[in-house]
This record gives sequence, C-alpha cells and structure tokens, in this order.
Amino acid sequence: MGYSKAQKEKTHKRIVAIASKRFREKGLAGFGIAELMKEAGLTVGGFYRHFDSRDELVAEAVSDAFGVWQRQKEAAESKGQPLSFAKLIDDYLSNAHRKNPGTGCAFSALAPEIARSDKRTRALTSEQVRDDIELIVGLLPDKDKRVARARAILTFSSLVGAMSLSRAVSDEVLSREILTMVADLLKIPT
Repeated sequence: MGYSKAQKEKTHKRIVAIASKRFREKGLAGFGIAELMKEAGLTVGGFYRHFDSRDELVAEAVSDAFGVWQRQKEAAESKGQPLSFAKLIDDYLSNAHRKNPGTGCAFSALAPEIARSDKRTRALTSEQVRDDIELIVGLLPDKDKRVARARAILTFSSLVGAMSLSRAVSDEVLSREILTMVADLLKIPT
C-alpha cells in the first residue's frame, strides 16, 4: 500500500528536520544517509523517494535551519515587544546557544562546510545572509544607510565568529569570555 501525498510530505519534512539538526551538530560530512534514515524510521532505499541526491537534502536541511532571527523578531512583535539589537546579540551569544548547536544558527555550525557545498546551497545561504544583514540594519538607530549596513555586516560576522570560536576551544572560561567580550563590544553605541 502506497503513501498518500500528505504522508509523503510529512515524512519528507521529518527527514529534513532531523538532517537539519544533525548536520548542525555533527557537520555535513559527520552524519550519513544511513544514520539519517534509521533515525527517521525508514530504510536507506526510501531516501531516493524523497531526494534526488545528498546535495538536495543538504540544501533543504540548511535552508530549514535558516530564518531564526526572523522568527525571533516575529515572536517578539507578536508579544508587543519589538526585538532589540542588544537582545539579538545576547540571545545569539548565550551559553544555551553555544551548548545546543543542533537547534542554533546554521552559520556558526556550518559556514566552512557550506562554503564547499553545491551552488544551490550557497545561493540559499547568500540569500539568508542578505536577509539577516537587513534585519540587523533594521534594529540599528543609524540614519546613514551605509554606516548601518557596515555595522550590520560587522555584527553578523562577529556573532558567527564568536560562536564558532567559543565552541572550538576546550577551555570553558575562555569560551564564556569570548561570548561576553564580543557581546559587550558589539553593544557599545557608535
């Protein structure tokens, strides 16, 4: 008996969600199709009913991880509390984010690997980076668009870099210091 389109779509989304989390935890090469399908409760052969290639899965899984800041902004606005620049920084450079890469930012978890990915994944990444920079620009008080964009690019790069480094070091004190110092420096008014 075959699956309905709705069942197939639900299964597809479950596979993508699992892959999105595991790729952020283990890297794009650190989690294979066999492991993914086993975790999803499916056979390896079933993978090709949902994806033409591993690259297609990677693009969908990375894309699924994107949009965290937009969702955070929308959630804050729905509560009548607009997202602030300082809150975005504090949430991103938090200990909770550092300890949970599987539910966090795809950029801090995967940027070097995404750089070596296929064109589709890199195009999706480029679009999301543009969107995130514009979101940060909208949180800044700067009237000069060029200055605001430069500060947004610096902020975005600093956040991703600080989170990546804080996860890379084995010294817990140094890890927290990286996050705290970068957060404090980014929040200094210009």
